[in-house]
Amino acid sequence: MVKAEFAIIGGSYAGLSAGLQLARARRDVLVVDAGLRRNRFVDQAGGTSHGFLSRDGIAPGVIAAEARQQLLRYPTVRWLDGVAEDARQADDGRFAFRVGEHSVHAAKLVLATGVRDELPAVEGLAERWGRSVFHCPYCHGYELAGGPIGIIAAAEVAQHHAIMLPDWGMPTLFLNEAYRPSGDDLAAFARRGTKVEATPILRIEDVADVVLADGRTLRMNGLFTQPRSHIASPIAAQLGCALAQGPAGAFIQVDAVQQTSVPSVFACGDAARASGNVALAVADGAMAGFSAHRSTMF
Repeated sequence: MVKAEFAIIGGSYAGLSAGLQLARARRDVLVVDAGLRRNRFVDQAGGTSHGFLSRDGIAPGVIAAEARQQLLRYPTVRWLDGVAEDARQADDGRFAFRVGEHSVHAAKLVLATGVRDELPAVEGLAERWGRSVFHCPYCHGYELAGGPIGIIAAAEVAQHHAIMLPDWGMPTLFLNEAYRPSGDDLAAFARRGTKVEATPILRIEDVADVVLADGRTLRMNGLFTQPRSHIASPIAAQLGCALAQGPAGAFIQVDAVQQTSVPSVFACGDAARASGNVALAVADGAMAGFSAHRSTMF
């Protein structure tokens, strides 16, 4: 059996940030990580992370690896690779879960499990995810050099991309039979300079070329879409944490200090907000670490 005062499930940006606060409070910390960081596809495509102060233009895997090295310098921190499963609250009030052959018991939990993205079923889209297909303009819009940008609608929330993205280039909203704009939507798009294309998409080719059902090909510098997000681990549900619904899917409901509906369970990162990025994940993780620590005293 592995015992810890604090167990952090998820070793990406939010979990690492939470762990750093607890380590610096000289507390016993166990980080459990499945190795499925959400933005790993950016690394696989040779891309970089943007918008995180002092780390702009650095590969996301490098940021995560350096953060892990820094965290593991603290003598009270342990790391366990694997998937956390079968969580429950034990009779003594501690939390129990399994990681492979290990049984883990912890007094406090920080859930930083991240999310899994479900992309629209467009041929060629998934292969370009993180390379020329994105979801966050603040993270990747600038690099498209003010040129043509495609927006592949997956739901009504595509209207946000259609209104925002003219600040980064010249957008075309591909409805792709997934979204029917209202008259007010179309007027807003026209005011912002966003074109609307109703012809369905056949596939994506080359970097970001959109091949339409009528034979036309529209060349784009990059594409944005609205993936459905799914909490990457069932741990929160197994413990009975309340969930909330956002425009992209369910997320773990937390209060202003990252406390879930279950006492002594905190949550942070993309699994605990309607949308997010690296900077927000780090901030949420820091708050979760502070709050988990303070919960031992107040």
